[in-house]
Amino acid sequence: MVVGIKDSAKLIGISIIFCCATLVCTMFTNYYLDVRQIKDLIASEQVMIFYQAQVSTAKVVCFVSGGCLLITSIIMLFFYIKHYIDTHKKELGILKAMGYSNIKIAKHFWVFGTSVLVGAIIGFLGAFLIMPKFYELQNTDKILPEISIHFHALIPMYFVILPTIAFAVLAIFYASLKLKKPVLSLIKDNVQVSVKMKRQRESRNRPFLDDLKANTLKTKKSLVFFIVFASFCFSSMTQMSMSMKDLSSVMMGVMILIIGVILAFTTLVLAITTVIKGNTKTIAMMRVFGYTQKECCKSLLGGYRPLSYIGFVLGTVYQYVLLRFTVDVIFRDFEGIPEYKFDVPAMFISLAVFILAYELTMYYCTEKIKKVSIKEVMAE
Repeated sequence: MVVGIKDSAKLIGISIIFCCATLVCTMFTNYYLDVRQIKDLIASEQVMIFYQAQVSTAKVVCFVSGGCLLITSIIMLFFYIKHYIDTHKKELGILKAMGYSNIKIAKHFWVFGTSVLVGAIIGFLGAFLIMPKFYELQNTDKILPEISIHFHALIPMYFVILPTIAFAVLAIFYASLKLKKPVLSLIKDNVQVSVKMKRQRESRNRPFLDDLKANTLKTKKSLVFFIVFASFCFSSMTQMSMSMKDLSSVMMGVMILIIGVILAFTTLVLAITTVIKGNTKTIAMMRVFGYTQKECCKSLLGGYRPLSYIGFVLGTVYQYVLLRFTVDVIFRDFEGIPEYKFDVPAMFISLAVFILAYELTMYYCTEKIKKVSIKEVMAE
Protein backbone atom coordinates (compact mmCIF):
# COMPACT_ATOMS: atom_id res chain seq x y z
CA MET A 1 0.00 0.00 0.00
CA VAL A 2 1.35 3.44 -0.91
CA VAL A 3 -0.50 5.37 1.77
CA GLY A 4 -1.35 3.84 5.12
CA ILE A 5 -3.44 4.71 8.17
CA LYS A 6 -0.29 6.06 9.86
CA ASP A 7 0.03 8.62 7.08
CA SER A 8 -3.57 9.73 7.51
CA ALA A 9 -2.94 10.10 11.26
CA LYS A 10 -0.62 13.00 10.42
CA LEU A 11 -3.61 14.96 9.12
CA ILE A 12 -4.59 15.99 12.63
CA GLY A 13 -5.03 19.57 11.42
CA ILE A 14 -7.91 18.54 9.14
CA SER A 15 -9.47 16.51 11.97
CA ILE A 16 -9.37 19.49 14.33
CA ILE A 17 -10.79 21.94 11.79
CA PHE A 18 -13.54 19.54 10.74
CA CYS A 19 -14.35 18.80 14.37
CA CYS A 20 -14.94 22.52 14.98
CA ALA A 21 -16.98 22.85 11.78
CA THR A 22 -19.16 19.82 12.58
CA LEU A 23 -19.70 20.90 16.17
CA VAL A 24 -20.88 24.40 15.20
CA CYS A 25 -22.99 23.27 12.23
CA THR A 26 -24.57 20.37 14.13
CA MET A 27 -25.62 22.56 17.04
CA PHE A 28 -27.12 25.35 14.97
CA THR A 29 -28.68 23.09 12.34
CA ASN A 30 -30.27 20.89 15.00
CA TYR A 31 -31.53 23.99 16.78
CA TYR A 32 -32.87 25.36 13.49
CA LEU A 33 -34.78 22.14 12.78
CA ASP A 34 -36.14 21.93 16.33
CA VAL A 35 -37.15 25.58 16.62
CA ARG A 36 -39.15 25.33 13.39
CA GLN A 37 -41.41 22.79 15.08
CA ILE A 38 -42.74 25.42 17.51
CA LYS A 39 -43.61 27.99 14.85
CA ASP A 40 -47.32 27.16 14.96
CA LEU A 41 -47.35 27.75 18.75
CA ILE A 42 -46.31 31.40 18.40
CA ALA A 43 -49.15 33.91 18.56
CA SER A 44 -47.42 37.19 19.40
CA GLU A 45 -45.91 39.31 16.63
CA GLN A 46 -42.96 40.31 18.85
CA VAL A 47 -42.23 36.67 19.65
CA MET A 48 -42.45 35.84 15.95
CA ILE A 49 -39.78 38.49 15.27
CA PHE A 50 -37.54 36.85 17.87
CA TYR A 51 -38.24 33.44 16.33
CA GLN A 52 -37.28 34.66 12.87
CA ALA A 53 -34.11 36.22 14.28
CA GLN A 54 -33.14 32.87 15.86
CA VAL A 55 -33.74 31.05 12.60
CA SER A 56 -31.73 33.60 10.61
CA THR A 57 -28.86 33.45 13.11
CA ALA A 58 -28.66 29.67 12.80
CA LYS A 59 -28.52 29.93 9.01
CA VAL A 60 -25.85 32.64 9.01
CA VAL A 61 -23.61 30.81 11.50
CA CYS A 62 -23.85 27.53 9.56
CA PHE A 63 -23.14 29.10 6.17
CA VAL A 64 -20.40 31.50 7.29
CA SER A 65 -18.55 29.35 9.83
CA GLY A 66 -19.17 26.01 8.15
CA GLY A 67 -18.30 27.34 4.68
CA CYS A 68 -15.09 29.01 5.86
CA LEU A 69 -13.91 25.92 7.72
CA LEU A 70 -14.86 23.65 4.80
CA ILE A 71 -12.74 25.67 2.36
CA THR A 72 -9.85 25.63 4.82
CA SER A 73 -10.12 21.85 5.20
CA ILE A 74 -10.00 21.37 1.42
CA ILE A 75 -6.92 23.58 1.10
CA MET A 76 -5.25 21.70 3.94
CA LEU A 77 -6.12 18.37 2.32
CA PHE A 78 -4.52 19.49 -0.96
CA PHE A 79 -1.46 20.68 0.96
CA TYR A 80 -1.01 17.34 2.72
CA ILE A 81 -1.39 15.36 -0.51
CA LYS A 82 1.07 17.56 -2.37
CA HIS A 83 3.50 17.39 0.54
CA TYR A 84 3.23 13.60 0.67
CA ILE A 85 3.85 13.24 -3.06
CA ASP A 86 6.78 15.67 -2.95
CA THR A 87 8.43 13.75 -0.10
CA HIS A 88 7.83 10.31 -1.68
CA LYS A 89 8.67 11.11 -5.30
CA LYS A 90 11.19 8.33 -5.74
CA GLU A 91 8.95 5.58 -4.37
CA LEU A 92 6.01 6.80 -6.48
CA GLY A 93 8.24 7.11 -9.55
CA ILE A 94 9.42 3.52 -9.12
CA LEU A 95 5.82 2.32 -8.88
CA LYS A 96 4.96 4.16 -12.11
CA ALA A 97 8.05 2.65 -13.77
CA MET A 98 6.79 -0.80 -12.74
CA GLY A 99 3.58 -0.17 -14.68
CA TYR A 100 1.22 1.15 -12.01
CA SER A 101 -1.17 3.77 -13.40
CA ASN A 102 -1.80 7.13 -11.77
CA ILE A 103 -5.29 6.17 -10.67
CA LYS A 104 -4.11 2.84 -9.26
CA ILE A 105 -1.61 4.64 -7.07
CA ALA A 106 -3.95 7.50 -6.26
CA LYS A 107 -6.76 5.24 -5.06
CA HIS A 108 -4.78 4.53 -1.89
CA PHE A 109 -5.14 8.18 -0.90
CA TRP A 110 -8.74 7.47 0.13
CA VAL A 111 -7.42 6.93 3.67
CA PHE A 112 -6.92 10.70 3.92
CA GLY A 113 -10.69 10.88 4.24
CA THR A 114 -10.46 9.11 7.61
CA SER A 115 -9.12 12.34 9.12
CA VAL A 116 -12.43 13.98 8.20
CA LEU A 117 -14.37 11.04 9.65
CA VAL A 118 -12.55 11.22 13.00
CA GLY A 119 -13.00 14.98 13.30
CA ALA A 120 -16.64 14.87 12.21
CA ILE A 121 -17.56 12.12 14.70
CA ILE A 122 -15.91 13.95 17.60
CA GLY A 123 -17.58 17.22 16.60
CA PHE A 124 -20.98 15.55 16.20
CA LEU A 125 -20.84 13.84 19.60
CA GLY A 126 -19.46 16.98 21.24
CA ALA A 127 -22.36 19.01 19.86
CA PHE A 128 -24.93 16.74 21.49
CA LEU A 129 -23.07 16.88 24.79
CA ILE A 130 -23.33 20.67 25.05
CA MET A 131 -26.61 21.02 23.17
CA PRO A 132 -28.88 21.01 26.28
CA LYS A 133 -27.04 24.01 27.72
CA PHE A 134 -26.98 25.66 24.31
CA TYR A 135 -30.76 25.33 23.89
CA GLU A 136 -31.29 26.72 27.38
CA LEU A 137 -29.15 29.79 26.70
CA GLN A 138 -30.80 30.43 23.33
CA ASN A 139 -34.12 30.82 25.12
CA THR A 140 -32.96 32.13 28.50
CA ASP A 141 -35.80 34.63 28.86
CA LYS A 142 -38.40 32.00 27.92
CA ILE A 143 -39.64 34.15 25.05
CA LEU A 144 -40.23 31.10 22.88
CA PRO A 145 -42.18 27.98 23.89
CA GLU A 146 -40.07 25.15 25.27
CA ILE A 147 -37.80 23.65 22.61
CA SER A 148 -37.00 19.95 22.89
CA ILE A 149 -33.89 18.33 21.47
CA HIS A 150 -34.58 15.82 18.71
CA PHE A 151 -32.26 13.60 16.72
CA HIS A 152 -32.35 14.33 12.98
CA ALA A 153 -30.88 11.60 10.78
CA LEU A 154 -30.06 14.10 8.02
CA ILE A 155 -27.47 15.85 10.21
CA PRO A 156 -24.99 12.94 10.55
CA MET A 157 -25.63 12.18 6.87
CA TYR A 158 -24.72 15.73 5.77
CA PHE A 159 -22.00 16.53 8.32
CA VAL A 160 -20.33 13.13 8.90
CA ILE A 161 -20.96 10.54 6.18
CA LEU A 162 -21.12 12.67 3.03
CA PRO A 163 -18.07 14.84 3.91
CA THR A 164 -16.01 11.71 4.58
CA ILE A 165 -16.94 10.19 1.23
CA ALA A 166 -16.46 13.52 -0.57
CA PHE A 167 -13.01 14.10 0.91
CA ALA A 168 -11.91 10.53 0.12
CA VAL A 169 -12.98 10.98 -3.53
CA LEU A 170 -11.41 14.44 -3.64
CA ALA A 171 -8.14 13.06 -2.27
CA ILE A 172 -8.04 10.38 -4.99
CA PHE A 173 -8.84 12.87 -7.72
CA TYR A 174 -6.28 15.45 -6.60
CA ALA A 175 -3.57 12.82 -6.07
CA SER A 176 -4.12 11.47 -9.59
CA LEU A 177 -3.65 15.00 -10.97
CA LYS A 178 -0.44 15.57 -9.01
CA LEU A 179 0.93 12.20 -10.17
CA LYS A 180 0.68 13.19 -13.84
CA LYS A 181 4.43 13.69 -14.12
CA PRO A 182 7.09 11.86 -16.14
CA VAL A 183 8.62 8.92 -14.30
CA LEU A 184 12.16 10.32 -14.56
CA SER A 185 11.13 13.66 -13.07
CA LEU A 186 9.78 11.80 -10.03
CA ILE A 187 12.76 9.50 -9.59
CA LYS A 188 15.46 12.09 -10.24
CA ASP A 189 13.50 14.98 -8.68
CA ASN A 190 14.43 17.27 -11.56
CA VAL A 191 13.51 20.93 -11.70
CA GLN A 192 13.00 22.60 -15.04
CA VAL A 193 15.92 24.69 -16.16
CA SER A 194 13.70 27.54 -17.26
CA VAL A 195 12.37 27.88 -13.72
CA LYS A 196 15.89 27.91 -12.32
CA MET A 197 17.07 30.52 -14.81
CA LYS A 198 14.06 32.71 -14.06
CA ARG A 199 14.76 32.59 -10.35
CA GLN A 200 18.44 33.35 -10.94
CA ARG A 201 17.57 36.46 -12.94
CA GLU A 202 15.14 37.64 -10.28
CA SER A 203 17.59 37.19 -7.41
CA ARG A 204 20.83 38.20 -9.17
CA ASN A 205 21.29 41.46 -7.27
CA ARG A 206 19.52 40.46 -4.06
CA PRO A 207 21.42 39.62 -0.81
CA PHE A 208 21.43 35.93 0.05
CA LEU A 209 19.31 36.15 3.20
CA ASP A 210 16.71 38.36 1.49
CA ASP A 211 16.67 36.01 -1.49
CA LEU A 212 16.16 33.00 0.80
CA LYS A 213 13.29 34.77 2.59
CA ALA A 214 11.59 35.64 -0.72
CA ASN A 215 12.02 32.13 -2.17
CA THR A 216 10.66 30.53 1.00
CA LEU A 217 7.46 32.54 0.60
CA LYS A 218 7.22 31.78 -3.14
CA THR A 219 7.72 28.03 -2.80
CA LYS A 220 5.41 27.69 0.21
CA LYS A 221 2.35 29.58 -1.01
CA SER A 222 -0.12 27.29 0.73
CA LEU A 223 1.65 27.95 4.01
CA VAL A 224 1.17 31.68 3.46
CA PHE A 225 -2.58 31.00 3.50
CA PHE A 226 -2.29 29.04 6.76
CA ILE A 227 -0.31 31.83 8.46
CA VAL A 228 -2.87 34.45 7.39
CA PHE A 229 -5.76 32.14 8.33
CA ALA A 230 -4.29 31.44 11.79
CA SER A 231 -3.98 35.17 12.50
CA PHE A 232 -7.45 35.77 11.02
CA CYS A 233 -9.03 33.14 13.27
CA PHE A 234 -7.31 34.40 16.41
CA SER A 235 -8.19 38.03 15.72
CA SER A 236 -11.82 37.52 14.73
CA MET A 237 -12.69 34.86 17.31
CA THR A 238 -11.06 36.49 20.33
CA GLN A 239 -12.59 39.90 19.64
CA MET A 240 -15.97 38.37 18.81
CA SER A 241 -15.95 36.32 22.02
CA MET A 242 -15.54 39.50 24.10
CA SER A 243 -18.70 40.93 22.52
CA MET A 244 -20.82 37.83 23.20
CA LYS A 245 -21.41 38.76 26.84
CA ASP A 246 -23.69 41.62 25.77
CA LEU A 247 -24.97 40.25 22.45
CA SER A 248 -25.53 36.58 23.29
CA SER A 249 -24.17 34.68 26.29
CA VAL A 250 -20.96 33.89 28.17
CA MET A 251 -21.15 30.29 26.96
CA MET A 252 -21.24 31.40 23.33
CA GLY A 253 -18.26 33.66 23.95
CA VAL A 254 -16.25 30.87 25.58
CA MET A 255 -17.11 28.47 22.75
CA ILE A 256 -16.05 30.98 20.09
CA LEU A 257 -12.83 31.71 21.99
CA ILE A 258 -11.88 28.04 22.35
CA ILE A 259 -12.58 27.25 18.68
CA GLY A 260 -10.64 30.31 17.53
CA VAL A 261 -7.58 29.55 19.64
CA ILE A 262 -7.54 25.88 18.61
CA LEU A 263 -7.80 26.72 14.90
CA ALA A 264 -5.18 29.46 15.12
CA PHE A 265 -2.68 27.35 17.07
CA THR A 266 -3.17 24.28 14.87
CA THR A 267 -2.68 26.05 11.56
CA LEU A 268 0.18 28.25 12.80
CA VAL A 269 2.21 25.34 14.20
CA LEU A 270 1.48 23.26 11.07
CA ALA A 271 2.75 26.02 8.79
CA ILE A 272 5.91 26.90 10.70
CA THR A 273 7.01 23.34 11.48
CA THR A 274 6.50 22.42 7.82
CA VAL A 275 8.76 25.31 6.77
CA ILE A 276 11.46 24.11 9.16
CA LYS A 277 11.22 20.45 8.12
CA GLY A 278 11.29 21.40 4.45
CA ASN A 279 14.46 23.46 4.91
CA THR A 280 16.56 21.28 7.22
CA LYS A 281 19.32 20.94 4.61
CA THR A 282 19.34 24.71 4.03
CA ILE A 283 19.57 25.32 7.78
CA ALA A 284 22.43 22.82 8.09
CA MET A 285 24.41 24.41 5.26
CA MET A 286 23.83 27.91 6.66
CA ARG A 287 25.18 26.83 10.02
CA VAL A 288 28.20 25.22 8.33
CA PHE A 289 28.95 28.52 6.61
CA GLY A 290 28.75 30.44 9.89
CA TYR A 291 25.26 31.92 9.88
CA THR A 292 23.83 32.37 13.34
CA GLN A 293 20.66 30.75 14.62
CA LYS A 294 18.96 34.16 14.60
CA GLU A 295 19.86 34.70 10.93
CA CYS A 296 18.53 31.25 9.99
CA CYS A 297 15.25 31.91 11.76
CA LYS A 298 14.89 35.41 10.32
CA SER A 299 15.53 34.31 6.73
CA LEU A 300 13.12 31.34 6.86
CA LEU A 301 10.36 32.64 9.13
CA GLY A 302 10.76 36.42 9.11
CA GLY A 303 8.81 36.85 5.89
CA TYR A 304 5.68 35.44 7.51
CA ARG A 305 5.52 38.07 10.28
CA PRO A 306 4.02 40.90 8.13
CA LEU A 307 1.52 38.40 6.71
CA SER A 308 0.41 37.43 10.20
CA TYR A 309 -0.44 41.05 11.00
CA ILE A 310 -2.33 41.36 7.72
CA GLY A 311 -4.37 38.35 8.82
CA PHE A 312 -5.02 40.02 12.18
CA VAL A 313 -6.34 43.16 10.46
CA LEU A 314 -8.57 41.08 8.16
CA GLY A 315 -9.95 39.20 11.17
CA THR A 316 -10.71 42.46 12.95
CA VAL A 317 -12.61 43.82 9.96
CA TYR A 318 -14.45 40.51 9.45
CA GLN A 319 -15.75 40.25 13.02
CA TYR A 320 -16.88 43.88 12.98
CA VAL A 321 -18.79 43.48 9.71
CA LEU A 322 -20.33 40.17 10.81
CA LEU A 323 -21.53 41.50 14.17
CA ARG A 324 -22.86 44.72 12.65
CA PHE A 325 -24.76 42.64 10.08
CA THR A 326 -26.17 40.41 12.82
CA VAL A 327 -27.31 43.29 15.02
CA ASP A 328 -28.42 45.76 12.32
CA VAL A 329 -30.01 43.31 9.88
CA ILE A 330 -30.99 40.06 11.59
CA PHE A 331 -32.09 41.57 14.93
CA ARG A 332 -33.10 45.03 13.67
CA ASP A 333 -36.80 44.56 14.53
CA PHE A 334 -36.28 43.06 17.98
CA GLU A 335 -36.35 45.28 21.06
CA GLY A 336 -33.71 45.04 23.77
CA ILE A 337 -30.74 44.24 21.52
CA PRO A 338 -27.86 46.58 22.46
CA GLU A 339 -26.28 48.71 19.77
CA TYR A 340 -22.99 47.24 18.60
CA LYS A 341 -19.95 49.49 18.38
CA PHE A 342 -16.40 48.58 17.57
CA ASP A 343 -14.69 47.51 20.80
CA VAL A 344 -11.31 49.26 20.76
CA PRO A 345 -10.09 47.88 24.15
CA ALA A 346 -10.96 44.33 23.02
CA MET A 347 -8.94 44.87 19.85
CA PHE A 348 -5.86 46.00 21.78
CA ILE A 349 -6.19 43.13 24.25
CA SER A 350 -6.47 40.66 21.37
CA LEU A 351 -3.49 42.26 19.61
CA ALA A 352 -1.33 42.11 22.74
CA VAL A 353 -2.14 38.45 23.34
CA PHE A 354 -1.60 37.70 19.66
CA ILE A 355 1.86 39.31 19.63
CA LEU A 356 2.85 37.40 22.77
CA ALA A 357 1.54 34.06 21.43
CA TYR A 358 3.09 34.57 17.99
CA GLU A 359 6.50 35.54 19.34
CA LEU A 360 6.49 32.60 21.78
CA THR A 361 5.73 30.30 18.85
CA MET A 362 8.60 31.88 16.92
CA TYR A 363 10.88 31.30 19.90
CA TYR A 364 9.80 27.65 20.05
CA CYS A 365 10.59 27.26 16.35
CA THR A 366 13.94 28.96 16.83
CA GLU A 367 14.78 26.30 19.39
CA LYS A 368 13.77 23.63 16.88
CA ILE A 369 16.16 25.17 14.35
CA LYS A 370 18.91 24.95 16.97
CA LYS A 371 18.27 21.20 17.30
CA VAL A 372 18.69 20.50 13.57
CA SER A 373 21.57 18.02 13.45
CA ILE A 374 24.13 18.92 10.79
CA LYS A 375 25.59 15.44 10.94
CA GLU A 376 22.26 13.68 10.38
CA VAL A 377 21.30 15.99 7.50
CA MET A 378 24.62 15.63 5.72
CA ALA A 379 24.46 11.83 6.14
CA GLU A 380 21.15 11.59 4.23
